[in-house]
Amino acid sequence: MGNKVKDAAKAAKERANTAASKISKKQPKVVKEFAEFINKGNVIDLAVGVIIGGAFGKIVTALVDYIIMPVVGMIVGGVDFSDLYITVPNWLGDGTGVALRYGLFLQAVVDFLIVAFCVFVFVKFINQFKLDFKKEMEDAAETAPSKEDQMIALLEDIKKNTSKK
Repeated sequence: MGNKVKDAAKAAKERANTAASKISKKQPKVVKEFAEFINKGNVIDLAVGVIIGGAFGKIVTALVDYIIMPVVGMIVGGVDFSDLYITVPNWLGDGTGVALRYGLFLQAVVDFLIVAFCVFVFVKFINQFKLDFKKEMEDAAETAPSKEDQMIALLEDIKKNTSKK
């Protein structure tokens, strides 16, 4: 399965490079440089990350707005945080003051804390996975016979097979 993915990625990169070379023959240098930049894998990875991050942000916002903050509001006495504000009077002239909606700010802070915690857990999981994988590789390297032992075993096998004939 891994080889199929690698082959598909290699074929896609070759098609992109072919397209970039066709563009480079017809277009100015700036367009060629842009095509080379856009075909780098990091740009595509970044775009996918931004799209997934945006979707994840919407999920977290819904979680905070519709589940967490109503429960917190109920715990602190039935307060709806989205309605919390302070009105600052207009000292410069006639008219109404300005509403500073600190309740919405508190909801945004909770959004941020949830996203930050999720990123922390994800990075911690990835780092642990890397550490476990590295340890397994080191253990496998320690238990595997050395090249010298492999050569000696091979020579002994050859000696056994030739002595039987």
